[in-house]
Amino acid sequence: MRLRMEKKIGKEGGHGDSCKNRLSDVPGKRMKKLITISREYGSGGRIIGGLVAKKLGVALYDREILDMAVEKSGLSREIIETAELRAKNNFSYSLASAVNFSEGLSGETISVNEKLFLTQFDIITQIGQTGEGVIIGRCADYVLRDLPGVTNVFVHARLEDRIERAVDVYGDEPDKVKNIIRTYDKARKNYYNYHTSQKWGDYINYDLSINTSHVDEETAAQLIVDYVKNRNNKH
Repeated sequence: MRLRMEKKIGKEGGHGDSCKNRLSDVPGKRMKKLITISREYGSGGRIIGGLVAKKLGVALYDREILDMAVEKSGLSREIIETAELRAKNNFSYSLASAVNFSEGLSGETISVNEKLFLTQFDIITQIGQTGEGVIIGRCADYVLRDLPGVTNVFVHARLEDRIERAVDVYGDEPDKVKNIIRTYDKARKNYYNYHTSQKWGDYINYDLSINTSHVDEETAAQLIVDYVKNRNNKH
């Protein structure tokens, strides 16, 4: 199934090698202000992303990607908003992704899960072409993997600290918060692993990993900004 998915990416929206060439040939850009942030639930990754965007003076792309996907795909907002969570059961998500019933850009039939991933792939690719922005989640590190100068960040924290933030900052109910964290983390992991054939949270996929059990959001954001400003952009 994943091999067939890769073939479709190559056909639909000019992905695969053509995507690599398109991204690598952006004139005069070194992409120093393009950051992707993957995060464990409750680690503060989204908050940090907003602070980084403000410090660098670039756009934050989180729910904005959902708005673009609704317009581009024609799918309902409910389907798009719950896409990642549907991956909490790896087997069910893989099975659903193998069922063809929606027509893709190439005229072939693809599943809703594949259509949504391809739609977000295209949107993130377009953001990459602008050369700047902070993108939260959605396998953005994988989508932009061939683009020089992108800074990929993974934000994590101890479970007890994530529980505290989820309750105090996100407003989750104390008696449900552990289950919420497990559900989101499992869904994000399955979604990422399925669509990228990489391992969510594996250090090799990121330039910077930050444990917010030891630093607050402001400090974490400044660490990312300092890294972006001081990194060399050979790759």
